[in-house]
Amino acid sequence: MMKKQLIMEKALELFANQGIEATSIQQITEHCGISKGSFYLAFKSKDELILALIDHFMMQITSNIDYTVRNTNDDKKLLFEFYYTMFHTFYEHSDFAKILIKEQVQSFNEELIVKIHYYNRLNEKIILSMIERLYGEEVEPIKYDLIYNIKGFMSTYLQLFLFYNAPLDFDLLSQSLVEKTNLLARHTTIPFFSQELIEMINQPMKEEVTKEQLIEMIEQKIEEIEESIEKESLILLKQQLLEPTLVPAIVKGLLENIRNHPHCKWISYLLRRYYEF
Repeated sequence: MMKKQLIMEKALELFANQGIEATSIQQITEHCGISKGSFYLAFKSKDELILALIDHFMMQITSNIDYTVRNTNDDKKLLFEFYYTMFHTFYEHSDFAKILIKEQVQSFNEELIVKIHYYNRLNEKIILSMIERLYGEEVEPIKYDLIYNIKGFMSTYLQLFLFYNAPLDFDLLSQSLVEKTNLLARHTTIPFFSQELIEMINQPMKEEVTKEQLIEMIEQKIEEIEESIEKESLILLKQQLLEPTLVPAIVKGLLENIRNHPHCKWISYLLRRYYEF
């Protein structure tokens, strides 16, 4: 296991059990069985470690939701699949989800707030694309309200499961929220959010990742990953960026090969956007 990955996994266990503020770097290094020097070779500070955790898990969550929305062809199943994927992914990473929700309330770290806001914006774009696909012009005046309605459902029920140990039935919950969302889409007549208000609330997004940046990121993952079908796929995807020769079906197949690897999810997400798959 790579040193950074070990530190992140062990730190997450401590953060979940005793909280971020109460966890020291000394405790993290003891839990990992490494020296403080080894820690500082991987991360400059505890704050940098926290930001790396946010990145790692939000990349996986965003990638999973984006994949579901893009690859569910049946519109009748889309909303259900969206909710199911979202809750199931957060459940798989419940330790991180608890930390994320607490940090959004308690943290005064500006960089952390900016990072969480960035991933929130990405997920809002995914939700908006789903709303426009499902309901079309019918919900044009209320589509931004629907985004926040859906996010409100997600946040409320996540906290119910994470902090109150309520029984988990993803299937029933997803069905229930599909019904609620459809009712709101069909019967809401008084919008609150306007385009102008949304633009005022949201700061400009980061620029799209360039081809050169994608190549650099792929090269880094190729170095990190041991010999596997994921590594071979990354090599072919890098070559495709440098000199396109493969048909779209093969590129999609290569993306399928890497999308479930925890260290390749974000590359898969970025490449799907780059190729508009």
